[in-house]
This record gives sequence, C-alpha cells and structure tokens, in this order.
Amino acid sequence: MKKILIINGPNLNLLGKRQPEIYGNLSFESFFKELISKFSEYQIDYYQTNHEGDIIDKLQEADTIYDAVIINPAGYTHTSIAIGDTILAMQIPVVEVHISDISKRENFRRYSYISDYVVHRIMGKGLDGYEMAVHYLIENY
Repeated sequence: MKKILIINGPNLNLLGKRQPEIYGNLSFESFFKELISKFSEYQIDYYQTNHEGDIIDKLQEADTIYDAVIINPAGYTHTSIAIGDTILAMQIPVVEVHISDISKRENFRRYSYISDYVVHRIMGKGLDGYEMAVHYLIENY
C-alpha cells in the first residue's frame, strides 16, 4: 500500500464554512496538509468535485493508478447507484467515510448506495475518519 486517493463529493469543498456544528470549522485543505504530514511515507492525493460523473471518472482512473481509495460521496451516497456500480467493478479496496453519522441524520441520509461495495465504512468521527481510513488500509492491504 503506497498510493491512496481520497475523493470527496459535493459541498465538501465548503468544510469549515458549511454547518460547522456538524462538519467542524477546519477546511479539508488544512486537514489534508496535516494528514499527508502524518503519512509522509505514502502518496496520498485528494480530489473533490460537485459532479457525479467526475467522481465516476476519477474512480475508474484510480483503479489503474492507486492502491486504494477513500471516498466520501457526500449527498451522492444516498442517490447514486452509478457510483455504487463503479465501486463494485473496481479491483482495489475502497473505504467509505462520512464526517457525520449518517445513521442518525434525516431519514433520506440513512441509506448508502455504496456501502455494500466498500471494504470498510467509517461514520461520525469527523475529519479523523479519513485518518482512520488510511490506518485501516495500511493495516489490511
């Protein structure tokens, strides 16, 4: 395990600004700098988009370039069969991360179209969930 890609979906570019009571005050970019310094022996890249098709394209690309993916599809978690289908077709492990505990949020946020296809799922740990996902991948793959 040397190369990990983190993919964040819609509105996660607003971390630190959007609903800080749920998502915290730290931007993902600031958090990401800390994360890569903790795992400097690994190549960890980050991609964020608000577009479903771009997530699918990036997942397909990652399957040939990276050793693993950590994904937070954000709102697409609850709507995108296509992202789930893409993960199902992938040969590398994918870990699903959610900053909040989606099982305790609004009813429509409780179902994930990707959870059946990932190797591990982390919810409700804030941004630390991403670090936990990296540890999980290093320890298991």
